[in-house]
Amino acid sequence: MSARIGVITFPGTLDDGDAARAVRYADAEAVPLWHADEDLKGVDAVVVPGGFSYGDYLRAGVIARFAPVMSSVIEAAHKGMPVLGICNGFQILCEAGLLPGAMIRNAGLHFICRDQWLRVEHNETAWTTRYDKGAEILIPMKNIDGCYVAEQATLDELEGEGRVVFRYVGGNPNGSRNDIAGIRSENGRVVGLMPHPEHAIDALTGPSDDGLGMFYSAVDALVSA
Repeated sequence: MSARIGVITFPGTLDDGDAARAVRYADAEAVPLWHADEDLKGVDAVVVPGGFSYGDYLRAGVIARFAPVMSSVIEAAHKGMPVLGICNGFQILCEAGLLPGAMIRNAGLHFICRDQWLRVEHNETAWTTRYDKGAEILIPMKNIDGCYVAEQATLDELEGEGRVVFRYVGGNPNGSRNDIAGIRSENGRVVGLMPHPEHAIDALTGPSDDGLGMFYSAVDALVSA
């Protein structure tokens, strides 16, 4: 039986379709999850995709954090379910307290859309085992509130505990502290990143297929569980 990975849709979500396609590319079943429904439909993992949930009103991700589906995601994550937050999804996971820190407006105050090199700093999460530590991967990014910030004590903790998963290389595009592009939870089951791995699953349509490893990693984690 294939792994079942849920993909949430909020009002304003843009990339749920591509996230579901990435799940299918990894030979798993993509299960649509609706923001207003607490039922996770028995999925094994969840992707919180990118977009502009609720129009980014108040603050990116802050309204979506209170959606009924997120109550179930938070509960499941605390029990060890793998959860991936991409771009707006990363913002939502931070607002929900599943990951530390916050995202603010990019340095320079401009929307950024480009292919971005990342270095894999940690490959022992539920979403990164298919990568070699230190590998550099090319992933698209597109955001305006993508500057990761946290208190110095939190940054020191993330660095000291190996919880920085991805780091920007070849230049920091948005001013994120310590060049951080993605981080993990203490148990490595929850990962958030600003670039979009679901847009890099096929070299025909993306800059690479480097993002597919994240989805294969999750399937590996679920099959071996």
